[in-house]
Amino acid sequence: MARYKTKLPPKTAQKKSFNPLWLVLTGVGLIALALWAIRGAGSRSKTTIEVTGAPSLKVDQEVLNYGDVQLGKTVQATVRVTNVGDQTLRFTEAPYVEVLEGC
Repeated sequence: MARYKTKLPPKTAQKKSFNPLWLVLTGVGLIALALWAIRGAGSRSKTTIEVTGAPSLKVDQEVLNYGDVQLGKTVQATVRVTNVGDQTLRFTEAPYVEVLEGC
């Protein structure tokens, strides 16, 4: 069995070309993400100010009537509470909900 040696051409180093397009697209994406985050942080729900000089609460539903509910059944309600004053609302005590029976 004969062995033959062959010479291979020397490996040429391949230059990786720098593509600035990826750098530009990444930069634009980061800037867009930052602007979106800043815009989202500054957006509040637009509420009409009804009281000036003080905070004031407005409740979308003052009475919830579910009729007769069997003992052991769970009832859920969502109530939206909004500050319609032009000052910051701060609670000095924990808020509570009063449940009245037979009203």
